[in-house]
Amino acid sequence: MSRGICPRVNSVGCFWILSLLTFAVKVIDVDTYSCHEVRTAFQLVGLINRVPETPVTDADLLFCKHQGPSCCTRKMEASYQFAVKRDTLHSVQVYTLEIKHVIAFHVDAFQDMFQSLLSFSQGHLSSLLEASFPSLSQQALPHVNQLFSSLSLYLRGGNVSVEGEVHHFFNNLFPLAYTRLINPGVEGSIMVGSKMGDCLRMIRPDVSPFGNHAVVMAQKLTRALGVGRQLGLALEEGLEVMNATEHARLSKECVKSLVKMMYCSHCRGLTLIKPCGGYCLNVMRGCLACLSELDQPWRRYTRLVKKLTHAMAGQHSLELAVLGVGGHVNEALLYTQLHGPLITATVDKVCGLSTGEPTHMHPTSPKVKISTVTLSSPFPSSPSFHPSLEGLQRQLGHLKRDFLTTLNRYKSVFTMLPELLCEVSNDESACWSRDGVVESYTGRVVGNGLHAQRNNPEVKVRNVECAVAEAKERLENFNTDTEEMFPELAEMEAWEELSSGEREEGSTTECDDEDGCQASGDGQDKHLPEPSSAGKPLGKHPEGDSPRENPSKPPLVKMIGGSSSASWTQCCSLALLFAGLCLQWILF
Repeated sequence: MSRGICPRVNSVGCFWILSLLTFAVKVIDVDTYSCHEVRTAFQLVGLINRVPETPVTDADLLFCKHQGPSCCTRKMEASYQFAVKRDTLHSVQVYTLEIKHVIAFHVDAFQDMFQSLLSFSQGHLSSLLEASFPSLSQQALPHVNQLFSSLSLYLRGGNVSVEGEVHHFFNNLFPLAYTRLINPGVEGSIMVGSKMGDCLRMIRPDVSPFGNHAVVMAQKLTRALGVGRQLGLALEEGLEVMNATEHARLSKECVKSLVKMMYCSHCRGLTLIKPCGGYCLNVMRGCLACLSELDQPWRRYTRLVKKLTHAMAGQHSLELAVLGVGGHVNEALLYTQLHGPLITATVDKVCGLSTGEPTHMHPTSPKVKISTVTLSSPFPSSPSFHPSLEGLQRQLGHLKRDFLTTLNRYKSVFTMLPELLCEVSNDESACWSRDGVVESYTGRVVGNGLHAQRNNPEVKVRNVECAVAEAKERLENFNTDTEEMFPELAEMEAWEELSSGEREEGSTTECDDEDGCQASGDGQDKHLPEPSSAGKPLGKHPEGDSPRENPSKPPLVKMIGGSSSASWTQCCSLALLFAGLCLQWILF
């Protein structure tokens, strides 16, 4: 053999050449399998156990077994288990942190907005009573404060009945109206503080001295504030679900699979190679199968929250209901004044009080209709909106759009976590797969959820009780209770956005998907991309392929470019509105 390699060199010289070559190969081999890079990577993840200087052949490993030398030890494997649990759960928390902050911010933002609306309406009602009914304004002020304090408590989730509080307010207002407006000759202090005052409060619902204004006000506030209250409770429930993710646990099988995927390659000196995309998805979907069980109730929850938000700012119109309290109380007191003799006669019979000479209006005279024009303003006594009211309405619109836009991005957070943690790439040329380097992953990639993990080739997932099972059950119960409390939300499935032509501040160019300007479908989340929705054409319904347009609902009528008959109708409507404003201006 020596003659074949170096035929012209004597045997001694050939021996030295072969010795040098053997030494060089050994030096290169040791350099190639040095554990220096493994030690650096080990320290970068915050681990401090000792790493061998060079690979060892007798490593007694549990997870990263393979034939040949290894840079890992049993103690290193134990550290790797700690690292994968720590890093995986931390990554989950990082991805759920933004939506947690978004929900927490909007809990406070919506409550602040509600309180601003209540304060504005309370101030308006107090000013209205002082300006239009000064004889009872001071005595009515404590009852006004109590009413709005109760409404505020209700919106914050307190055990309060809106309808009961409204009727309680009018019960207390009746003795004041009776002694100060209908029969100012009767001593108010004696009346209100005596048994007669109690009698007036007791018979108020039967006498109906305020017409139907008390009932209408109670109904509108109950519907509108009910939606606002439920939205606040929904946001609190969302926070509880996100908090539950912090207590998620990783099974032993999951930790074992994570160590194999993330660190067994290091044992062979391969610190830069990444796991195959499909391999990583299988491992992460197996590890996070428990969390993915929250997906369906969470998607249902986000749809309900969207509908509650639209209902609050749409057909229920919370701000108009709250700001309309002053108008209802004003018309209720006007009704009392116009029907004073009839009310007095009834009270006389029931409570046994003689008020002396009747007023000019005969008790049996027919009821007088207060107004024939329904004004769009929540303040019938005011000819124009207050500037701060417009600001509140704009803020509520901005708040709603911002919240829904962010919520929509996170509707699939629990199924997108594996993709986010894996950072799957399509340009893999070589990757790590369980026991070695491969060109591509050939295993079957399973879906999300506990049921799909039966076929997971990488992680054995047993159908054990999930750490978030309680949160899932609570969320499902909340969804069911909300749907039962507000059955009308089911009708918003196709028309869950507000009117299609809604624009901010009258703009004809600025609009977002949440306002219904264009159908967004499932969309592609910028923060949470959904591969399954890629390529879905615009204009499709989020839950299927049917168009978003509802043929049962007529299109909106544009005010510009209409027919002559439409213009005539609009002119008449404007004339009636102007007449109504003038009438209210004269009355006050």
